[in-house]
Amino acid sequence: MTRRRRTVPPSPLPQRDGVDPVRVRLPGTGQWATVRDHLVARLPAGSGVVDGMFDAGLIVGADGRPVSADAPCVPGLFVWFHRELPAEMPVPFPLEVVYRDEHIVVADKPHFLATTPRGSHVTQTALARLRRELGIPLLGAAHRLDRLTAGLVLFTVRPEERGAYQTLFRDRLIHKEYEAVAPHDPALALPRTVRNRIVKERGVLTAREVEGEPNALSRVELLDHRADGLARYRLVPGTGQTHQLRVHMSTLGVPILGDPLYPEVTGLVPAGDFRRPLQLLARALEFTDPVTGARHRLRSGRTLAAWTSYGDWAAEDHAAKDCASDDRAAEARTTVDQAAADRPPAPRASGQ
Repeated sequence: MTRRRRTVPPSPLPQRDGVDPVRVRLPGTGQWATVRDHLVARLPAGSGVVDGMFDAGLIVGADGRPVSADAPCVPGLFVWFHRELPAEMPVPFPLEVVYRDEHIVVADKPHFLATTPRGSHVTQTALARLRRELGIPLLGAAHRLDRLTAGLVLFTVRPEERGAYQTLFRDRLIHKEYEAVAPHDPALALPRTVRNRIVKERGVLTAREVEGEPNALSRVELLDHRADGLARYRLVPGTGQTHQLRVHMSTLGVPILGDPLYPEVTGLVPAGDFRRPLQLLARALEFTDPVTGARHRLRSGRTLAAWTSYGDWAAEDHAAKDCASDDRAAEARTTVDQAAADRPPAPRASGQ
């Protein structure tokens, strides 16, 4: 017997600043007599905040009308509301569109901008900004990049087509290339393919390698290296585990510059601190469009600041505006101060 999939009604509330309202489906089991009882148990905001939302008529049903606090908790029904969000520090770097048609948008994401709303990053995300700037409220992300990683991200225009584009990533039908700046180790034989098993536990900042069948594969190639001890690498992931490329580069003894988690946790980057961005860039996407059949070969126009001007990237007091210019204006700088007192770190011992 085929189980019928429940149809989710459209949201009766509009977006705010490119962010969807929260939708809650009332559970089929539980001890909650009223909608209020369930929301107080489910939401971390506390009973006072929930009661205030009910009093203000901010929690609505599918018809858009306010739901009363004493409304019975009917299994399977939906309610919607907007979260009250704290002010977010704007990410002061451009989010550029490199390709757009009636089906997809491919954006060149800057460092420090999250891909989709999550945790404390909600309105200052690539998805929310593109919805606002392009006027496409139904825009959705087909995949995501870490907040600290810059480069190409694929978004879908039509919700009914999103699954087709997500399948490209799930079934590894899309070719992805990254670039990274890290220490140069002459003893590290490249190119090579790194295979291991990586797990990322909920609530733990870092991923880690464990024994077992490999679930993570990355090809690492050396593009260039310099006398100051830095190298530029091409990274081609064959799988998509969380922090995979960062873990693999650390495993090889050449951790990516600016990484606050690998090989050691040095602390979270506080809001508003745009210094020393992680030197990892999603450089290229290549795929056949599953809807139109068109072949796409797209490249990021960004540069990695530690490669173009290490002294500027490493300066302890460089301001956010300098970081913003690193992504675009750094191409015009052709000299590097080899006598800078703050030198690149020496490479770690290489590993397999």
